[in-house]
Amino acid sequence: MKFAVMGGDMRQAKLAELLHADGHEVRAFALDKLRLADGIEEAPTARAAASGAEVVVLPLPLQSRDGMLSSPLSAGVHTAHEILSALSGEQTILVGRADATAEELFASYGLTYTDYFEREELAVLNAVAAAEGAVGLIMQETAVTLWNAKILVLGFGRIGKLLCHRLRALGADVAATARTPSDLAWIRAYGYTAVPTSEIDGTLDEYAAIVSTIPARIMNESRLREVSADCLCLDLASKPGGLDFTAASKLGVRAMWALGLPGEVAPTTSGAIIRDTIYNILQEKGVMK
Repeated sequence: MKFAVMGGDMRQAKLAELLHADGHEVRAFALDKLRLADGIEEAPTARAAASGAEVVVLPLPLQSRDGMLSSPLSAGVHTAHEILSALSGEQTILVGRADATAEELFASYGLTYTDYFEREELAVLNAVAAAEGAVGLIMQETAVTLWNAKILVLGFGRIGKLLCHRLRALGADVAATARTPSDLAWIRAYGYTAVPTSEIDGTLDEYAAIVSTIPARIMNESRLREVSADCLCLDLASKPGGLDFTAASKLGVRAMWALGLPGEVAPTTSGAIIRDTIYNILQEKGVMK
């Protein structure tokens, strides 16, 4: 098959190489800071990359915070309009984490797309890399061992579960929060300390690290005032995030918003996860056997 991989980070770069290794014809655009594997054509324009492609793979997410195409591996600056204007309604278009703005953009060009980030198989395996990356950051950014350290994980979804398991395996004293009785029961069943999310006040000074996986402003200014001076507050949640960084800066709280960890800590694995998910989508659509 003929693929166009346009924009993105190291995950998309590795994806392009994996697709090529599988025998597909691959053109890349906005990945020009890298020397990709021999046989992958680095197209000079979006239109050249998209020309003749049966499948177009766009970044995860489509746009960066400034509204431009997410393309940290390009020496140029590109807009989503530049990309979408080069595409055809006959192509299978795949994009990761398309928000309402992206949806409007696609509609304005009469294009349909499939969001590969909505696939459960990708979300679960992507959470593995996020959890491992979080463990690495906690080890790097705190002055204590994980063994015997008290760590609070806000949220018990995919990332929360996997992170708790890995922290416990390294000897941490793990507490996790949830809202529903069923999730709190699962936290207790796994042997962690279960805390209702609404009842964390008055306990936050106990922890060496607090990790938020909830995309809601749980760690507001009043709660940040409670954390100890040595505590690391790590936010893994997607926008709008789970931590008030303005308040954290004002209070001198050590805070990090670690978005895109899978692409940073495990781009090869993450690229393979995206490739396998794309293959599943194409097979379901009847585009690939």
